[in-house]
Amino acid sequence: MTSRESALFEPADPPRLGKIVFWDLGTSPAENTETLRVATPEARAVAARRVPVLEALPVLLAAEDPSPAVRFWATAARAALRLASAGRLLPGVSAAGHDAWRAGPLEAAEVAWLRELADAMPPEAHAAPVTGDEARLPARYPLLRAFLDAVVDALPRTPAAAAATGERRYAAGPAQDATGLRDLADEVSAGLDSGIRVSLRVEIPGGDPAAGRYRAVVQVHSLADPSQVADAARLWAGEGDFGPRARIDVMLALRRGVRVWPVLEPLLAAAVPDELDLREEEIGELIAAAAPRLGAAGIEVHWPAEVAGGLTARAVISARGAPPEDLPSFFGGGRALAFDWQLALGGEVLTAAELDALAESRRPMVRLRDRWVLVDPALAAKARDRMLKPLTPVDALGVALSGTAEIDGEHVEVVTEGWLDELRERLSAAPEPLPQPEGLAASLRDYQLRGLRWLATQTALGLGGCLADDMGLGKTITLIALHLHRAAESPEAGPTLVVCPASLLGNWEREIERFAPGTPVRRFHGGARSLAGLDGGFVLTTYGTLRVDPAPLAAVRWGLLVADEAQHVKNHRSGTAKALRSVPASARVALTGTPVENTLSELWAILDWTTPGLLGALPEFRRQWARPIESGDPVVAERFARLLRPFLLRRRKSDPGIAPELPAKTETDRPVTLTAEQAGLYEAVVRESLAEISASDGMARRGRIVKLLTGLKQICNHPAQFLGEKPGESTVDGRSGKLELLDELLGTILAEDGAVLVFTQYVAMARLLERHLADRGIGAQLLHGGTPVARREELVRRFQDGAVPVFLLSLKAAGTGLNLTRADHVVHYDRWWNPAVEDQATDRAYRIGQTRPVQVHRLVAEGTVEDRIAGMLREKRALADAVLSGGEAALTELSDAELTELVELRRSR
Repeated sequence: MTSRESALFEPADPPRLGKIVFWDLGTSPAENTETLRVATPEARAVAARRVPVLEALPVLLAAEDPSPAVRFWATAARAALRLASAGRLLPGVSAAGHDAWRAGPLEAAEVAWLRELADAMPPEAHAAPVTGDEARLPARYPLLRAFLDAVVDALPRTPAAAAATGERRYAAGPAQDATGLRDLADEVSAGLDSGIRVSLRVEIPGGDPAAGRYRAVVQVHSLADPSQVADAARLWAGEGDFGPRARIDVMLALRRGVRVWPVLEPLLAAAVPDELDLREEEIGELIAAAAPRLGAAGIEVHWPAEVAGGLTARAVISARGAPPEDLPSFFGGGRALAFDWQLALGGEVLTAAELDALAESRRPMVRLRDRWVLVDPALAAKARDRMLKPLTPVDALGVALSGTAEIDGEHVEVVTEGWLDELRERLSAAPEPLPQPEGLAASLRDYQLRGLRWLATQTALGLGGCLADDMGLGKTITLIALHLHRAAESPEAGPTLVVCPASLLGNWEREIERFAPGTPVRRFHGGARSLAGLDGGFVLTTYGTLRVDPAPLAAVRWGLLVADEAQHVKNHRSGTAKALRSVPASARVALTGTPVENTLSELWAILDWTTPGLLGALPEFRRQWARPIESGDPVVAERFARLLRPFLLRRRKSDPGIAPELPAKTETDRPVTLTAEQAGLYEAVVRESLAEISASDGMARRGRIVKLLTGLKQICNHPAQFLGEKPGESTVDGRSGKLELLDELLGTILAEDGAVLVFTQYVAMARLLERHLADRGIGAQLLHGGTPVARREELVRRFQDGAVPVFLLSLKAAGTGLNLTRADHVVHYDRWWNPAVEDQATDRAYRIGQTRPVQVHRLVAEGTVEDRIAGMLREKRALADAVLSGGEAALTELSDAELTELVELRRSR
């Protein structure tokens, strides 16, 4: 963001859909860009980018040298976040009948400050004219007020919202029909920014809670003058200056209160709604649940000064005594750990005698430590039944790391005692210093040494972990160093089994022979596989071999079991994943550059293998962690990060100090124009397919959409691929804009003695390219899923040795694991529509060992579905998340109109 860029707010209904529009007066709209009509002072169109409120907040708050308009909306954003963090938000209904939270109630001083802020709004901050009979700019204060509402309405919603309002609609993300709550909305809005607010003052007649007599007194507060407070009886007697609407506003507020706590209903029928006698059970209900709901409705509850609050509950895991001598065996089974309720008053833990006194009492107030204390009935129940279900060792560790546990649907703070607390601190702290093993014939980089220390700590405890460094940062050498370290620490450490894709067997064998000379290494693969005479060292096998012949491998107790490219077992129900789980090992390590390709369930599958039970069963994991996190809940995300941190080490090439020696990488989207043949085929397929799709539903409709998208991508590649023409059967030249651009790129690259990787997701397209390049006399070779292992290794060696300058690769078969640092150019002939997958493929060249700048070329057919998807991935529009999560499958849920908008051919003018 530059100091020239201005910002304004565009309200929406519901408010959470509002957008901050960033615009620059010095830029004019170009084709395929968003435009904004501004008055500066004459109306004109400028280029703009619209960002949803929630996404715009960090941009506004982090802006350096901002323009006056950006500075204004950043100030407003901070005010909105302060109100939200203080719980100052009320439920309402938007003009279109949607559920919507509003910022409020506001104190008089806040209203005055906001009006001053609105008066200082720069012209650029509200320069978009309002459409109507005559153009005019939006009024400053209503626009600011709408922005505050948009921020609080856009913040992540939780079940607590439903509990506070009594309405589940206010906890949902998508817009809900709330027209039936219109009266409530009107009541909430009355006096929101001016007038009065109402509170309840709880009194104890006689001053002795033991007598069981209580009274709620209605109080009225002036927003114009916060020092003016009076009982409702005085207001009805004509005392005080609360404005002409004061009595009406009091009754409206009480009606809101009755909706969430019906006990207040007698006040509505009273001639003077001044006070109400309450029974002990009603006081208990007020303490337990009604007070928070009343607060959400704008009615605060005040307790007597002589009565203390602050009674809290948390759970405690007790692990007293010396830690188990064999922690790996303990976490693999072991005895359960005690899990109990612990209550505290003002932060000080209650004694057993105080807990007994609390448990025996049946009243809403109890005498503790020489004063009366408010007692939530739920807390009293915890004092009576303090023992919770004991936890398994792994469950206890997970709870200790996250700091919370879900008990009866409630998230509860958890503390640990004894050696488990020491272990938690050890796992959460930086690993102990560790020299690299003497037998390693290399010098580890600093970040690789840190990875070794982390893995050594995890595996020594028998807990396992996932090393998720970016491709090319040296996960293989780090794992070899771990094996040498474990062998030096204990002669009985046992052998290491590495399971990897077939294409990586040769790489593992060469790396072990290079970096750990003398260490035994054998392949368990092919027809002559054997484990006879196994005594330490490495055994290498493939996922395919493990799947078809798991018994011999499962009969060995491995010291270390490694799953390389662990995303291959992200489906825990697959035969490969089940076979991997059947192999016993003292410790398990997963290696992957992409721990999450699509959903968090994939991460669960990996970590449930490395550390079984840590994340619970999959349905529970989805409910407790995945769904809230994927919905944008920052609180749950932070808890999950605390739990995950000791078991997942993630480093990227872009992280400071990780790989400063890597050269630059330049990524470019290269648009190409369809040929006349391609355009004709494209439009015909769109026309015919949309008609079929419109006439179908269910699985048939989804299947036709996938078929349409696949066909369009093939047409964009080359008509011969879509038509199923075999190499050599017809002319290839002059029929594809992508092929013409590829020829131009190769001409330049090869003239500069460069080398290039060309990725395509279609083997048929790769064969067409292979024949085309052969006809042009360009040396090229092809690797795909059907290439035998020995041939793969030979192809890699030939390319790295400079025998051929062009390597054609199937994205699915060669997008991971291979080391192809001779290439200084990477061409993505077609898009996978998942940047993580494309980045993996690019990392075959852009990795440790690369000494030249790498240029990445993505070929995109202009005006097509490819062009639209590329734009969404760049700009992170609403549909981008769906594309990132599910590729073509995510697009099968689009409506007919949305699908048409996505796929129709837009010819350039």
